[in-house]
Parts: sequence; C-alpha cells; structure tokens
Amino acid sequence: MYSLAHHGYPDPDRETCAGRGSSRFARDAAGSLFPVIMRRLHFVLFITLIGLGIAPVEGATPGSVSGVVRNSAGAPQMGAVVQLLRPDMSVLAVVYTDSKGEFSIPGVQPGHYAVKAMAMSFLPSLRENVRVRHKAVVNLTLSTLYEVMQWLPAEPRSANAHKDDWAWTLRSAANRPLLRWLEDGPLVVVTDGPGAHPKLKARLIASGQAGTFGESGERITAAVENTPSSSKELLARVDFAPGTDAGMESMLGFRQDLGFAGSVQSVAAITLQPDVDSETSGGLQEAAIRSWESIQLGDEFEAEAGAAQVMARFAQNSPNTVLAALPFATVGWRKGNSIIRYRMSTVMPSGQVDESEAAYWMPKVAMRDGILALERGLHQEVGWERQTDGSGISVAVYSDRIQNPVMEAAGRGTLAAGGVLLDRTSGLLRLAGPNFSTAGMLASVEGHLPGGNHVRLSYANGDALVMPAVTHATPMSELIVTSRPRHVQTYALALSGTLDGSGTRWRASYRWQPANTVTQVAPFAVNAIEPYLTLHVRQPLCIRRDGSSGIEALVDVRNLLAEGYHPYVLSDGSVVIFAQDQRSIRGGLAFTF
Repeated sequence: MYSLAHHGYPDPDRETCAGRGSSRFARDAAGSLFPVIMRRLHFVLFITLIGLGIAPVEGATPGSVSGVVRNSAGAPQMGAVVQLLRPDMSVLAVVYTDSKGEFSIPGVQPGHYAVKAMAMSFLPSLRENVRVRHKAVVNLTLSTLYEVMQWLPAEPRSANAHKDDWAWTLRSAANRPLLRWLEDGPLVVVTDGPGAHPKLKARLIASGQAGTFGESGERITAAVENTPSSSKELLARVDFAPGTDAGMESMLGFRQDLGFAGSVQSVAAITLQPDVDSETSGGLQEAAIRSWESIQLGDEFEAEAGAAQVMARFAQNSPNTVLAALPFATVGWRKGNSIIRYRMSTVMPSGQVDESEAAYWMPKVAMRDGILALERGLHQEVGWERQTDGSGISVAVYSDRIQNPVMEAAGRGTLAAGGVLLDRTSGLLRLAGPNFSTAGMLASVEGHLPGGNHVRLSYANGDALVMPAVTHATPMSELIVTSRPRHVQTYALALSGTLDGSGTRWRASYRWQPANTVTQVAPFAVNAIEPYLTLHVRQPLCIRRDGSSGIEALVDVRNLLAEGYHPYVLSDGSVVIFAQDQRSIRGGLAFTF
C-alpha cells in the first residue's frame, strides 16, 4: 500500500508516538500564529484608518484657479492684473500674468468665486459663478472700448421712441464701483472662444410693482455697462413707465480715480412723478446733485467730504419750491483691520436699497400745513469697525436732530384734502411729523457661512415716532399732532447667498421694531436692514455658455407679513393706515445680452 510517509508526511492510518507529536505541534503552531496574524491585521487596519483620517476631504481640499488672459485677437497679455473675487465682489487674491499670459492662484477653498482681469488700455473682463472644487481653468479676453462700441446698436431711434431709453453704467477697474448694488457686479466682456467677437454686457429689465410710493405700476429700465479708462467712471440710468410720457427717473454720475490720493465723485438725479400731487398742485418734480471727494493720507488716515444740492417743486400751481444744501463729511483712522470714524451728515437716506435707482439719491419730501417739506437733520456719529476676510463687527454711538420726519400711510378717497402728498397710483400718502432729537447706539456683527452664504446681526436703539390708539373719527391734522417720539430698541437679522446648482441668488431679512412705531430708529444708519420680513430673489432662467445669465426672473417683497399697520378713521369717513414700511411687491424679467 502506498503511504504518505514515503513523501515525508505522517501516515494518517498509523498513529505512532511521532505522529501524535507532529499533530500536536501543528495545532500548537496554528494556535500561536493566530494572534500574530490578528495583530498584523489590526495594525494594517489601524494604518488604513489613519490614512483615511488624514486624507483630504473633497469639500475641504484647497484648489486652484488658473488660465490665460488674451486680447480679442488671441494674443497673450503679459503683466495683466488678475483678481479672485468673493461672491460679494471683495478681493480675495491678486496675481499677475507671465510672459505667456498665464496666471495661477493656488490655495483656493472650494466655493463660488469671480475672476477679473485688467490691463492698461483695455476694459476689465469678469467671469462670474466660477465653481472651484479642485482645479478651475478660467480663460479671459480683454477688449478695448473701440472694439466693444462696434457692437452697440447703430441704427437711429424713431421719432416716437423714448429719448432716454438707454442708460450707461461705467465702472472703474479698481473694483470700487460707484454703485454698490448692481445685479451682476462689474462690467463683463466675454467671448465664445479664441478669435470670437467680444460681446458687451447690457441689461434690460421689464417689471411691475405695487405698494411703493411714486414707483408703482409697470416699469422699464435699460442699462449698458462700460468703462472708458482705468481711472474714470461715468454712470447714467433711465427708468420710465410705459403708460405715461411724463413719468421718468434718470441719473448721471462721474467718478475720477486719483490713485492713492482718493477719488472725486458726482451724481445728478431727476425724478418726474405726474401721479404724485397735493390738493391744489399736481405732478411732483425733484432734482438732486451730490458731489464728494475721498482722500487717502497714507495707509492710516482717510477722509470724505461733500454736499447735496436738492430741489423739489410741483409742476403745476406750485405754492413753493424746496431748495437746500446738505453737507456731509467722514474722517477715519485705520490701524490694521480696524478703523475709528467720525461721521457728520445732514442728508437723510431715502430708504431705497438699490443705489442704481435715482430715488436712492433723493431725500424724501412730504407736506406740512399744505407746504412741501424736506426730510433732513443733523447726524453725528463716532464708531469703531473691524473687518477681516471672514467676519466683521462694528459699534457706534450717535446723536440726531431730525426735521420733518416723513410718515407714510395708505388711504384713498378725499385724503388729498387733508394737506398730504398723495400718490394716486399706489394710494400711498406722505406727511411730515413733529421734529425731535435723539441719541443712541448701533452695533452689528457679520460673517460668512458655509456654501458662500452670509449672515448679519444688527441692533440699534434711539427715538422713533409712535402713533397712539384713537377710538373716534379724527381730522388728519389732529391725528398727526398726537404722534410723539419714544425711545425704543430694534433688532435685525439678514441672510444672503447663492444656491448651488440652480444659481438662485437670494437675500432675506427681518427687522423687528415695537409695533406702535411709524418711523425708523437711527434713520441715518448706513446700510440699514429693511423693516420687517423682506425677501429678494434672483433666479437665472437661461444660462449662456460663458456662465452668465441671459434671462433672469426678479422677485422683491417688502414687509411680507404686513406688520406694523395702524388704521385710523378720519372725520370725513376715510380710512388711513400708517406703517413704517408698507407691504410692496416687485416682479419682472431681466435680459442680459
């Protein structure tokens, strides 16, 4: 019989002492090797887990932005300035192109950015909505003003066309716009590829709005963005209502950049409102010219001083004309990321958020005893502010003396007989409340959230006009006399950002104030959050190959929950509802081409 022992293996059929010893040795060896193998497996698993733990996560891995800057003929541009901008258009990084026109910005955190290129004798070029994950490649094309102007419409306007149906918005290459809030930021000159013709970015907005004093109804706004040089800006805008030839808003501005010394700026605005009138006069006309100069004294000191010249009158049977010169000045001392400022102003903000609208530059007017009255005052403020890349904080104390504070209400019927300024389209009216003085403080904290979103918290205290409850029918004149200033507090929260994928840009805010107040606390505050619940949405409907929006839907809602309303019955049977901010809605389409 063949035996395994012939080949050196123990014979399973022969149970000898040696065979039993060999089996025991195998079992002992297996038992001793098992812990060793398990320890090695644990060690390998441990090393693997450490490797996975220290491996960069995709969302936190710094990426890079690179590309080439060329002119419209395709030639690389050496020495061009390339800026990486945050969603709010603040500068994050600056680099220069090499001899091949190439640039590279390393260490960029994942998110949405904009890339801007600038060079002498060229218009700036901007690419928005650049999504950085690992490596983003952005190629930019610079064009001259002459090349861009060749693509403007050359045919003359017809005789019955509106004369001012185009507005010019011109920005500097220094990324310091004259207008802070423009829908798509600075000028964009894009091409479809090397050798393609440059396209000028123009914007046409068709919208309808309700619940806004002097601006309700259909509106048509047109704008073209352009820059004549790196040191000069011009600005013009026209907004008109299609149903009337008399209603129009227009503005024209100029800015000369003085380099390290600062800048000189001027803005002129005119509004013609035929539907806004009083008992005996019709058609309100307003004009304002605001000029100021900014001065930089090294890296530590800065100053700004200027004045606004304001005129308001009725087009027909005007009982009076309002003329005023309103100076303002700011002085600041900067050290690192912090700055201490003193600010003096006699110009009361209009409450308009959009600085590209003519109404933003117009102080409010109302009626007092049948005479036009301009809302104005004297504001003095001392504040401290600290800004970093990801956060900001500011604190200020102020003292105000307010004249002719505007009180706004909704009502119809015979309200015009009460000596008020009435907008017959929206049914809103304005009148001047009692003068008062106040003092208080302002504080705000802001920061960036994940996903490119932004949050801001604000607090303020000071006096505001309050309206007491009246149980019986009262004449308008007696009702206004009952309003009194009261020291109150206000809190505000604002959120903004862009949704990934859809490209939806949104801004939501809520400002709480005591229910019986009808005017704003700290009305001279700069960039104050809007009252109550407000929502602004910009939704791209058509995206071009370069990533810019071709068609965009706009929705703006103020005081969405209709808060802060105070209804009163007048002696003539009319009902008037006072509110610090009436509910209003605006919707429309914006065409960018």
